[in-house]
Amino acid sequence: MPTLVSVNPATGEPVGSVEAAAPPDIGHVVARARAAQPAWAALGLAERSARIKAAAADLKAAADRIGELATLEMGKPLPEGKGEANHCADSLAEDVDEIADALATELLEDKRTHTELHHDPFGVCAAITPWNFPVLMPMQSVLPALVAGNAVVLKPSEETPLCADLWARTLAAHLPADVLQAVHGAGDVGRALVLADVDLIVFTGSRATGVRIMQDAAAGLKRVILELGGKDPLVVLPDADLDAAAAFAVRNSFRNAGQVCVSTERIYVHRDVEQPFVDRVLERTRALRQGDGREPGVNVGPMVNARQKQKVLEQVAKARAAGARVLAGGGDAPGNFVQPTVLAGLDHGMDIMREETFGPVACIMSFGSDDEAVRLANDSPYGLGAAVFGERAHAERVARALNAGMIGINQGCGGAAGTPWVGARNSGYGFHSGKAGHRQFAQVRAVSRPAVRA
Repeated sequence: MPTLVSVNPATGEPVGSVEAAAPPDIGHVVARARAAQPAWAALGLAERSARIKAAAADLKAAADRIGELATLEMGKPLPEGKGEANHCADSLAEDVDEIADALATELLEDKRTHTELHHDPFGVCAAITPWNFPVLMPMQSVLPALVAGNAVVLKPSEETPLCADLWARTLAAHLPADVLQAVHGAGDVGRALVLADVDLIVFTGSRATGVRIMQDAAAGLKRVILELGGKDPLVVLPDADLDAAAAFAVRNSFRNAGQVCVSTERIYVHRDVEQPFVDRVLERTRALRQGDGREPGVNVGPMVNARQKQKVLEQVAKARAAGARVLAGGGDAPGNFVQPTVLAGLDHGMDIMREETFGPVACIMSFGSDDEAVRLANDSPYGLGAAVFGERAHAERVARALNAGMIGINQGCGGAAGTPWVGARNSGYGFHSGKAGHRQFAQVRAVSRPAVRA
């Protein structure tokens, strides 16, 4: 059988391999999922939830190994890899309960009609997940689909097959056969899954791939949930706490080597506080330590592969050629590493201010008024996350004018428990989490009868 070899991007050494699927195999996998799905759905919401939650202890026992594999396969610092896997195990039961609550039958009644709103499974869900959060993203795509009563075929990224496969096998051991299956391969396998006899496609990745999935899904009117790219802005107002704003800017620009959908990729700072803000950013950037994620104290790992590194370096080089100034980093580094880089002297005619970078680059521009800041921040086809730092009432006014799905005020864009993870414009079609997000994994079915009169 063909195999898919996973390579450590920090060292170039093989990590391990998994059995790879070929596009002709996918129809058989989906057929098994479809055969298994009716019995899974018939168990009911409570029993399905109980069986999934029964996997929590085994996932916790395997979490450190799953997290270590995440670090080996995509390069994030080991505390982050283990933290991701342990968080997923620790939160599984609570997440399942939240999903089950969202999918419970609702009752509506007026003087004439009694209606039950059921949330029934679609059938078979294809979940195609990325490499940057190789445990969290499969969990967020798979759990609501399973709780809703769907069978799931998971195609994790070919960059991180080992950690995703171990996670999926650990969960699947508590489920009926073929209710959760993982298949491995590159883009041709993912496209075969989209074209197969599936009812729902859940994808997290690039806008370009999302567009192709929508096109392929259209002929069958398949449901799609797409979390796509971002070009998130940070607006620093003149009344901002500059230390807090700079700390956030550096953390959110360089976390996971900038390979995060809600990384801060554009920073707009009021010209009255531009220099002191830049000084604070540079001080914090120069204190970062880059290297193999297994080494103690490393903050920034490598790009996931040479292609991603080249894309980032090309954007930086084009910006420099167009007049951008390099304030930190900017040079080549051995292997798949890109130095944490801070750029200034930018404008919106440069690709690096318009196209997703997905690398450790912080781009800083100045503005003179709130209106200008809003115009610049909204001058993008994307609209995933955003952040505004400033005096609270002032920041709230600016935040409400931004065209993004999630906006943080003096913090990142993540919300309180139960908040959906939602993008606007080209950053998403459908969304995850929260009651509204969980319900997108189910077919709403209204059953009505005459109300009982007193």
